[in-house]
Amino acid sequence: MYVPKESQPKQGGGAAKARDGEKGGKRKIVAQNKKARHDYAIIDTYEAGLVLMGTEVKSLREGRTSLTDGFVQIDRGEAWLHNAHIPEYHQGSWTNHSARRKRKLLLHREEIDKLEAKSQETGHTIVPLALYFKDGRAKAEIALARGKKEYDKRQTLREKQDRRESDRAIAAAKRRQRGV
Repeated sequence: MYVPKESQPKQGGGAAKARDGEKGGKRKIVAQNKKARHDYAIIDTYEAGLVLMGTEVKSLREGRTSLTDGFVQIDRGEAWLHNAHIPEYHQGSWTNHSARRKRKLLLHREEIDKLEAKSQETGHTIVPLALYFKDGRAKAEIALARGKKEYDKRQTLREKQDRRESDRAIAAAKRRQRGV
């Protein structure tokens, strides 16, 4: 008996769907660099894979890492993450990694070339924003950024406070309206 292809059940589960080009997936954030969002104006963000040792992955899963001093440098056509602190794995042996070694970032060639060209401009840099696991793989969110001046930082803080105050006032008005 012939059954049309549309009515046949699909093979595979959700994993096949993710492999077939469906972007997304659940992100388990390990570390964020909040200081970077305060000190820099973010121009563009990229997702990069990380080349890690086994003990680094285990240490990342424990969630004790810091990106505050981290930066990305492009050297001979490869992107490298410097000064990201991933502490030694406490159950590791002689195979443990050094905490602040440079780690290779995995990006497409076009992305690396674009980042390299933009970072050569005055005032631009590449900073890590977050480390996270996506579908079991360690990823880094990096950004092309421009440094903020001191008055820009104050202006951003003022806007954030104004937004909070207006949200509080709106919430209070809604509460009063419901109560009457």
